[in-house]
Amino acid sequence: MEIAGPGGQILPAEAPLLNLGEAVTLLGGGVVAPGDLDLALARAPALVAADGGAGAALAAGHMPEAVIGDMDSLDPRDRARLEGRLVPITEQDSTDFDKALRSVTARLVIAVGFAGARIDHELAAYHTLVARPERACVILGACDIVFHVQGEVALDLPVGTRLSLFPLAGVRGRATGLRWPVDDLAFHPASRIGTSNETVAPRVRLRFDAAGMLAILPRTHLDAVLSALAARV
Repeated sequence: MEIAGPGGQILPAEAPLLNLGEAVTLLGGGVVAPGDLDLALARAPALVAADGGAGAALAAGHMPEAVIGDMDSLDPRDRARLEGRLVPITEQDSTDFDKALRSVTARLVIAVGFAGARIDHELAAYHTLVARPERACVILGACDIVFHVQGEVALDLPVGTRLSLFPLAGVRGRATGLRWPVDDLAFHPASRIGTSNETVAPRVRLRFDAAGMLAILPRTHLDAVLSALAARV
């Protein structure tokens, strides 16, 4: 099997797809706020670590079902404890987040530890959301959650909820339930973005004509987003 890389290049399929259930918590090596891992595991009980995230999992008292990545950030002391759970992917054209996300078949993924530390790592994680539109993944941050809008997404949210739209590519779309209309606007990261919009109806519908649009909401609406993505997939 061949795997398309973030830039469309073909990457070697060095590991089989892992079927770990309906929902997976994917843990990175970045900032994890107290309680966030348990919050994610309560909703997505299968734990997968991306490379150095394995150390954070073990430190929190959790044994990941798999550790995926190039293993360059894995502490040698942890490696021995994880024997039989390591899924090495050695190519260097993608991030460990991309390696892990493309390697699991779960319907929903909550990604923890990929926001709030190094800015380049965080931007790379958002890039992966767009590069893997077939994966329904929510990145959980200290203040907000981020997901890629693929197909039509219907969100049930309180009126007055902040909802930002940030394009990583040129896209057009339609939406209902937002204070400032976005229908047919030519979004592009260099010319038009859609931050700090607001809901004016209890249900918001979003649809864009191509991959590339990220939605950003307060993290208090994690369950609403998960429900919307589960209904989509």
